[in-house]
Amino acid sequence: MSDDAPATDLALSPDQLHWIEQFALTWEGSHSPRMEGRVVGLLMIVDRPFLSSQQIAALLSASAGAVSSATRRLVEVGFIQRHPVPGDRNHYFRVEDDIWGRWLESERAYLPRLQRVLDEGLAASGDPTQGPHRRLRNARNYMEWLAGYHRKMLTDWEAYRDAGATTGEP
Repeated sequence: MSDDAPATDLALSPDQLHWIEQFALTWEGSHSPRMEGRVVGLLMIVDRPFLSSQQIAALLSASAGAVSSATRRLVEVGFIQRHPVPGDRNHYFRVEDDIWGRWLESERAYLPRLQRVLDEGLAASGDPTQGPHRRLRNARNYMEWLAGYHRKMLTDWEAYRDAGATTGEP
């Protein structure tokens, strides 16, 4: 079976479908759309290097619009990547084997942008003794601290991963 075979060539077991939905419900618990969780869960559990938007929609019994919105957002935040197929204009998506380390890298890139916006807010906030200035300063300082911690977290995670951390399997 080729990697770009139609979705009809793919089938999910009841256990896989159940897991995808459980993953999506957990994802939704972090205030993210359930469809995003369904897409990430699907890409994690299907043994294919990538799936097309149409395959994702068919396997999840979802609309093309819902898949498009979810994949666009997931690419933006670094959970999934677009996968180009030469000569094919369809959209294909994949997840890295280390999806969480990849996400941590992406989130770390976001923090300096947010710090710059908070700096602009500080400049516009007026009196430094007032609540708005304190809130913006604390937010900016938190993002600066978090950005530094992200570097350590990513280094620690990669060392843990590469040391062959236990899988939790019986």
